[in-house]
This record gives sequence, structure tokens and C-alpha cells, in this order.
Amino acid sequence: MERVVVTGMGIVTPNGIGIDATWDSLSRGESKIGEISLFDHTDCKTHFAGEVTGFEPSEWMPKKKVKETSRFIPFAMAATKMALEDADLNLTDKERDRVGCFIGVGLGGLENLQKVTLHLHREKPKKISPYFIPSIIPNLAAGQVAIEHGFRGPSYSHTSACSSGSHAIGEAVEWIRRGRAHAMIAGGAEATIARIGISGFNAMYALSTRNDEPTRASRPFDKDRDGFVVGEGSGILVLESLTRAKKRGANIIGEILGWGASTDAFHITKPSPDASGAIRCMEMALEDSSLDPDKIDYINAHGTSTPVGDIAESTAVSKLFGTRATDKLLPMSSTKSMTGHLLGAAGAAEAVLSLEMMRRGILLPTINLDEPDEECRLDYVANTAREQQANIVMSNSFGFGGTNATLVMARYQD
Repeated sequence: MERVVVTGMGIVTPNGIGIDATWDSLSRGESKIGEISLFDHTDCKTHFAGEVTGFEPSEWMPKKKVKETSRFIPFAMAATKMALEDADLNLTDKERDRVGCFIGVGLGGLENLQKVTLHLHREKPKKISPYFIPSIIPNLAAGQVAIEHGFRGPSYSHTSACSSGSHAIGEAVEWIRRGRAHAMIAGGAEATIARIGISGFNAMYALSTRNDEPTRASRPFDKDRDGFVVGEGSGILVLESLTRAKKRGANIIGEILGWGASTDAFHITKPSPDASGAIRCMEMALEDSSLDPDKIDYINAHGTSTPVGDIAESTAVSKLFGTRATDKLLPMSSTKSMTGHLLGAAGAAEAVLSLEMMRRGILLPTINLDEPDEECRLDYVANTAREQQANIVMSNSFGFGGTNATLVMARYQD
């Protein structure tokens, strides 16, 4: 099978637009969680989120196309444009038949769904825009990217809650490994900071309500955590076969060694208490990578800041990695402490950040970790970034429905 390498990356997060801006903020341990500005939140339980600020869609896609989209699509278009500029693919027209686009999206265009639903209470159906459906369906992130750049290979969306972006990357790897694609655009996008989204998560008691301290609300593994914080954005990777990348002299950022996917088959929102699903997922990723657990240098945790989720992930890592984890010899951190939870885009954005950590030799921190939960006893790179070279990293994504995905990535070695 073909080896699969990363030759381009792009990212949009609450901490910045582009890798350098995002990295500068995260490496300083900055939270960009703040009061919601996208809608009137006064009667919501949660008044804050991780919004992407200073973002103008028309800077990243044709202005006339913006009306066809909900907010998650321009995020994907922007991250893709950055990734393609980074990769400099130099595709022939014939090659475009074998370049695909997988962009995972969890919920799609919630803000437009809400807007049109309310509109229907006031106006007749004939007043609805013909762009409404294309603006909200999850696959139109990948679809708009494919249309804009002429990618005629496979194009679809993986919708698996918070694992969507990681599943999209894993499946894209498979297409290249089997020789069915020369290159793939893969990642995730999400934008659910709308009244309907925040209210829905509040109804599940899933969100933090630390309204007086928004920047300290996302606190993975801390004993005082009270739920996750919604974020938004996109992360995109350009993946190529090693054969093609070497032939064209590409700058190879890293390699996707393997991935795993499993399901807890336990509960619609809660992880399995014995952490068996997460363990199986990580084991599958290691097996797919032909690696023993002791080869992993760092884990980018799912780490959402939920009471049960953080314990389940810590338990899974402890069981799989043994004393190396419990003796705090295996660093693991959650960048969601700073960005919030990007939901369907989380795994993809965190894959970008994991690759960037390897490239820069710095591990990003878990901020707001003042006193770890008694059942969370690992090395979470608390509060301050750490200079430490990681050559092989694991990134976890676990979602509602018990869906799990794990990626294993490495610095490239010929």
C-alpha cells in the first residue's frame, strides 16, 4: 500500500485565522473564549463560546457564492485555500479526476436552519431562498471546495459528531493507500454558535455555565470542570501518496501512519465507563501503524472538559499505556481548553496542531488545570507550553453515539 504524507495544512480557529496566528495564541496559553456576539444570548444558560472573529467570507471565496452558504462552508473554503497554497500541488487536468475531498461536518448550517424556520412562521414557503438546502447540508463544505478547485474525485461528508473530522482524514488515507486517489483534501468544518445550537446543548446539560469567567470555562481534567465550550472553525490537510509527493519534490510536513475507529455501543451521549471503546480505537490505530504503545511520544486528547468524558479518556490511556502513562512519562494535552470544542471540526483542527507541534518541537498546554480530578492522574502539560520533541503523536476524537476515531501521525522519515 502507498504511504500517505501531509504536504499542506490550513486552519481557522477562535485563536486565529491561519497556522501562524493560531499557533502564536495557543503557544502562549491563551483562551479565546468570550461573550457570544452572533445572537442575543440573554435568556440562555450559557452566554459564551469560542467565536472566530475578524473573518470575512468573501476574502476566501467568490463574493457571489457567499449567499449559497452557511457559516461552516466559508470556514472550510478558507482552510482549504491555505492548505492548497501550502502544498502547491501543481495538478494536471487529468490528475483532478483522482483528487477527492472529504470534509467532516457534525451539524451543518444550524444558523440558516433556525433563520428559515422562523421565517416560515411569518412568510409563505415561496419566500424561501433556493439556496437554503444547499447552505445547510453537511456535504456542501466538501462540495463547494470541489467545485471551486475542480477536484473531480470522491467528495462527501463524514458526519459522526465530534469524530467527523478525524474519520474524514482516516477514510481519505484509505483512498490513497489503495491507489484510488493521488491526493485528497481532508478535514472538518463546523459552526454551531447559534441560538438553536447553544440552547440544544444547554438542554442536555452539556455546556459549561461559568458565565462570570468565560476564559476559564474550558478546563479539561480539572476537578471543577462543568461542561464543554462550543467553538467553531475548520482544519484541512492536503494528503498525497508518498510516491507523488517525492516525485514532485513536495515539502513533506508529516506522515499519517495509521488510524482506528470503534463504537462504544453503550449510550447516546455518555462514553462507556470501562473505556473499552476508546481503548479498542487506540489499539486499532497502533495496529494500523505497526507500532507498539511505547512508540507514542504525545497524545492530543479529546479532552472536552465534561465530567464523565475526561475520566473515561484518562482511564483508557492509563489502561492501554500502563505505568508509562500513570507515572507521567507520556504527555497528553487538550487544546480545547483554549479553542473550545470545534465539534465536527475538532479532530481535523487538532490533527493540524499535532503536526505543527512535531514540526516546532513544542507541546501545547492544557490551560485552566488548577487541580486535577482525582481520577485524572496523567501528565496533561498543565497551563504552560513545553519544549519537547515528539516524533510520533496520537490524536483522539470521541463523539456522541459512542463513535471514536484515533489518528497516528509522525515526522516524515524517508
